[in-house]
Amino acid sequence: MKKTAKKTGRGTRRWVHTVTTVSTAPPAGLFTRDARTIARVLASRRVSPKGLASGFRMLLFFINRAGRGLGARRRAELLKAKRLMQEMLAEQRAATGR
Repeated sequence: MKKTAKKTGRGTRRWVHTVTTVSTAPPAGLFTRDARTIARVLASRRVSPKGLASGFRMLLFFINRAGRGLGARRRAELLKAKRLMQEMLAEQRAATGR
């Protein structure tokens, strides 16, 4: 049996549906693009003002919440973007001496 939501008196409630931030929301349709574009946009200060790690967390959140709903190609592209962002983080940490 698949657990996807809690039942309340009002019906089904999904917490992830309400998780939004106005100031750091990625552009609509970003996660349907190629890996290099996803990594570049999520790394930008416009989308991730707190830095590259913030954009990386957005990507992980999307991958984890989409779960089984992702097709094999889309999942592979998102994981490729994840690897690109991990490399960017490693370079950033090496440059700052962390």
